[in-house]
Amino acid sequence: MFSFDILSSFWAINILESIDINSIEYKSFKLSVTSLIKIFRYNTEKLYKSEKMQLIDGKSLSKKVQDYVKLEVEKLKRDKGTVPGLAVVIVGDDPASHAYVSMKEKACKRVGFYSIAHKMPNTITQDEIIQIIQMMNSNPHIHGILVQLPLPKHIDTDKILEVIDPQKDVDGFHAYNVGRMVTNLDSFVACTPLGVMRMFEEYNIDLEGKDVVVVGASNIVGKPMASLLLNANATVTVTHIYTKDLASHTKKADIVIVGVGVPNLIKEDMIKEGAIVIDIGINRLESGKLVGDVDFDAVAPKCSYITPVPGGVGPMTIAMLLENTLKSAKLLYKGN
Repeated sequence: MFSFDILSSFWAINILESIDINSIEYKSFKLSVTSLIKIFRYNTEKLYKSEKMQLIDGKSLSKKVQDYVKLEVEKLKRDKGTVPGLAVVIVGDDPASHAYVSMKEKACKRVGFYSIAHKMPNTITQDEIIQIIQMMNSNPHIHGILVQLPLPKHIDTDKILEVIDPQKDVDGFHAYNVGRMVTNLDSFVACTPLGVMRMFEEYNIDLEGKDVVVVGASNIVGKPMASLLLNANATVTVTHIYTKDLASHTKKADIVIVGVGVPNLIKEDMIKEGAIVIDIGINRLESGKLVGDVDFDAVAPKCSYITPVPGGVGPMTIAMLLENTLKSAKLLYKGN
C-alpha cells in the first residue's frame, strides 16, 4: 500500500502529462509543465524507495530490553536477595564522558540496579586507579565494573582494563573476554557491537552469507563487531583509515556498519540499492545538531533498513551494558 504522498505524485504526473504541450502558446509555460513533470517523477521515485526502507528503532528495542532487565532484577531480589551493582570509573572533566556516565546512572536507577560512580581528577595516578579497581573486584555488591574511556594520556588504558576481574568486565574489553568472544565461547561482549547484533536478531535480518563491510577497526567497536559477524557466518571486510578506496568496498556490501566519528562520511553513491546500513557514529555539529557517520537523508531512500542518529545504536549500547551486568550478577551469585 503506497502512502498518500506517492499517490498524490502519481496523480500530478498523470494530470500534467495529459496536457497537450504543443497546443500551449507560451514557451515559458511549456517549460514549466515539462519541469514539473520531471520534478514529480524524481520525488515519486524517491518516495517509493523510502517506502521500502525501514528504520531500525534502537530506542524502542532498548526499552524492551530494559523492561526485561527490570523484571529480572525484581525476581533476583525477591528470590535471591541480590541486587545487581554497577561501578563506573571516570577520570577527568570531559563533558561528553560525564554525560555518558549520567545516562548510565539514570538507566541503572530505572531498572533497579545499585550503582556508584568513582569520579577522579586528571591528576590521579595509574596506581591509584588500579587500587580502586582492585577494591571493586573484591566487593561482593559490585557485579559490573566499567572504566569510562578515553583516559588521560598518562594512564595506560590497556593496563587498567586488564586489572578488571573478567567476571565483572561488563564492557567486554578485557583480553580474556575478547579471546572467548573471538572463539565464539560464552563471554562478556562489547556493548555497542552486541547491541547491533541484537538489532539484527530483533528485525530478523539473516547474516549468513551476507557481504558485510565494517568501517572502522577500533578495539571497542570495529574489531569485536567483525568477530561477531564472522561467528554469524557473514563474509566480513574491515576497512580503516589506511583503506585506499572505501567506496569500492561499501558499494558491493549487503550490509555496511560504520563507526568512526566522521560526520556524513558515507554518501549516497557509496551504498547499493537495498543495502542495510548501521550507523554507530554520533557527532555534534557546530549548529548543535547530532548526526551520524552516514549522510542519512541521502542514503536512507536506497536502504532496506537503516539506523537513525540519534535513536539508533546509542540506546542499545546502554541496554546491553545493563544486560551484561544482570548476567554477571546471576553468574556471580551462582558461583557463590
